Order: sequence, then C-alpha cells, then structure tokens
Amino acid sequence: MGKTTGFLEVERSERGYAPVEDRLKHWDEFVEQPAPEAVSRQASRCMDCGIPFCHTGCPVNNLIPDWNDLVYKDNWRAAIDRLHLTNNFPEFTGRVCPAPCEAACTLNITDQPVTIKSIECEIVDRGWREGWIKPQLTKRGTGKRIAVVGSGPAGLACAQQLARAGHSPTVFEKNDRIGGLLRYGIPDFKLAKTLIDRRVAQMEVEGVLFRTGVNVGIDISVERLMDDYEVLVLAGGAELPRDLEVPGRELDGVHFAMDFLAQQNRRNAGDPEAKAAPQGTISAAGKHVVVIGGGDTGSDCIGTSNRQGALSVTQLEIMPQPPVKENKALTWPHWPMKLRTSSSQEEGAGREYSVVTTGLVGEGGRVTALRCERDGAPFEIKADLVLLAMGFLGPRVDTAVTGAGVDLTERGAVKAAMGDYQTSTPRVFACGDMRRGQSLVVWAIREGRECASAVDAFLTAGLQRAA
Repeated sequence: MGKTTGFLEVERSERGYAPVEDRLKHWDEFVEQPAPEAVSRQASRCMDCGIPFCHTGCPVNNLIPDWNDLVYKDNWRAAIDRLHLTNNFPEFTGRVCPAPCEAACTLNITDQPVTIKSIECEIVDRGWREGWIKPQLTKRGTGKRIAVVGSGPAGLACAQQLARAGHSPTVFEKNDRIGGLLRYGIPDFKLAKTLIDRRVAQMEVEGVLFRTGVNVGIDISVERLMDDYEVLVLAGGAELPRDLEVPGRELDGVHFAMDFLAQQNRRNAGDPEAKAAPQGTISAAGKHVVVIGGGDTGSDCIGTSNRQGALSVTQLEIMPQPPVKENKALTWPHWPMKLRTSSSQEEGAGREYSVVTTGLVGEGGRVTALRCERDGAPFEIKADLVLLAMGFLGPRVDTAVTGAGVDLTERGAVKAAMGDYQTSTPRVFACGDMRRGQSLVVWAIREGRECASAVDAFLTAGLQRAA
C-alpha cells in the first residue's frame, strides 16, 4: 500500500458529465474522464483493507487494491495486466457496470468509496491508447472445436478464454453484428460500439471465428453443430421480455423496450431502415412517452427518447420509492436498495412510484393514454408511445434451447450448475443470462470465463483418456 493516509488526505471525486443541453444533441459517450494524475490521486484513497470487501462485491473478483496501488505508483502498464487477469473487457464494465464493488468498499461506510469504476476505465482506456493491449497467442492448439451460441459478454468472454487455452471456438450470432446485448441493448451514448469492434479484432487474431446472421436452431440445426463441434456452449442471453397483459395491449404505439433500443442502435450504425425496423419505425419524436419499468433498461429508453425529441417522458415503477439513503448497519457491504438517479433520468423524466397499469386507452387503433392506479386510486397518463421495460422472463426457447433438448429451471432458464456449467444434454454447456436469468454484464463475463474453464477441463480430460 503506497499511501497509507490517502483516504484522509484526498476527497472522493467522480467523473463528470457533459452538460445536458450539449449531450442531448448527439449519440456519443459524454462521460468526462479526468486526467491520469487525478485518477492516481483517487487511487491513493484505497485503504488496502485486511479483508478487501470490494472483492466480494465484484462478480469477476477484480484485484482492486492491487491495481489501485499500481495506479497510485504510476505503474499503469502493470495495472492493465493485473486488471486483465480477472476481466476480459474492463472497458465495458468501466462504463456500464453499476459498481457493486464501490458499494462494498470500506470507505462506503461513510459514503466516500474509492472511485473504483472510473479508475478501472482509465486503466484500460490508457492501455489501448499506449498500445499495451495486444492479442494473446497460444503456441500450440488442441484441435478441439467449440461452438458458442451468442456473442454477448458471456459468449465473448467464453470464446476468448477458450482460444487462449488452445482450442478453436466459433461464435454464432443471429444478428448481423457481433456484441449481443452490448451491441443492441445498450445505447451508444453509454457504450461506443467501436469498443466492441476493437475487442472482436483482437479475438480474431487470437483464433476466434465469428459467424454472423446465423440463428442456431433455424438457419442451422443444433444436431449439425453437435456433429461438427466437440462442445456446444449456449450463451444466448435472456431475451424473452415480460409483457403487459392488460386491455388495450394490442394498440399501436406499444412496444418492448429492446425493439426500441436496438432499432436506434442499428440506425446509428448506418444499417438500412428495413433491417432496423422490421415492425415499423419506432420514434419518440414529438410524442409523450411513458416507460413502464424503473430499471436500467427503462433508463436507457429515457435517454434515447429525449435524444429523439420526445415532448415528455414519464417513467413508471410498480415498487414504492426506495429510501434516499440506506441503513449502512443493515446493508453494507451488500448492494443497497436506495434511490438512484441515472444520467438519463437527469436529462429529463418524470418518475412515478407504486403505480400499477390497469389498461391502455386508444383512438383509431393507436394508444393515447394509460389507465393506472396508485394505492387504489385510479388516474390516467397521456401517452403516444409506451415502452415496456419490465425485465425478462428468460431465454427464448424456440431455437437453440429447444434444439439442444436441455432441461430448464422453474424460472425458464437453462438448467446448468454453476461450476461445471454442464446442461442435461451431453457436451452442451450454458452460461450467462441464459443460465442465471437477467443479470449484469459483469456477471456474464464471470460466467463466460468460468464456463470456458469448465469446457477446457472437460476437453482436457477427453484428451487424456484418448492418450
């Protein structure tokens, strides 16, 4: 530990945002990254606790005190190596992870946690700027081929680890671009898609093959993949959205959040409108928008709607408003339930809590309002566009999941134990949201890495038996 009194001498200072009136004019990232010297000062606040609870808060178990100390000592080259030991894609988590590590930081007891997320982001961004991040090539291959279905963070992490172990993974993606949720579910202003392209290029040099526009179970059968590959890894995410089963659901102007978000991301990428809007163009321009769901996806709908030119945006949450401040004695070091305001919510949105939607009202086949209740009292909200962001029920089971014949859990996820990640079907593994249900990008990366380790152990055992 380099600065034993750093947490006493340096105040917490987080990254800032570009002004709202400026950032609403474009789709680019708007987080203002501080200078490396300022990041080093923030890293000096790390107490190097005897029991680093930040490790328990971080799903990938990042070695946080280690690289904080290296950054404080201006050894950024070693810091990126230490960061990559546990996290394949810190530029993703450094932008979109809610940072449970900071909630678990000892300094969070006084609401002044180390700025772990921004330090992580600057480490990897500097690593790319300096040219320190290069493909990691293995000297010899095993000749074992693995099919990975899904190119989200779980599939990418799994494939990269398998390639580095000497195997030959091929990633199958039903869309025309690699990235899954990272590509189509997260707005560009939160995660620039050039970051994904950069990692894909690295992985291709490392030996990962990518096949886009291939919907496993429809364009190619699972049986065919099982004939051609030693192992099949299901990493397709939890894409089945929770629907709103109320009168008027059939009205035009009511859409799932992911259809809305993915369409805008495709437009930003320059994809043809026909691909971007198979169900018709969805636009918030000049409309009163209501977002049902108070989570991250709902927040992304707010930011996207405001950039498209919505007249107003209202976000509805079925749960009561959480407390402004948590009771640290009851919650720390766990992730607390408390009131949080996202950057998109800051850009302009009304937030309503304890609201149940009972029906949709329309004229001429289009939605015009929502019928709602709060504490038994009915009321209406004007709406020209309704976006459903109420979470996900699990993976879509009409394609690869059905083709693989795997057992499902009671909640509809693919059944596979954490540790060996093997499904009920021989040679078929599962990881990420498809296995655990809707979760965080950082959890997907962890599961992808662990699944790769399990697949490697399975294949290595087979090679040893063959010898």
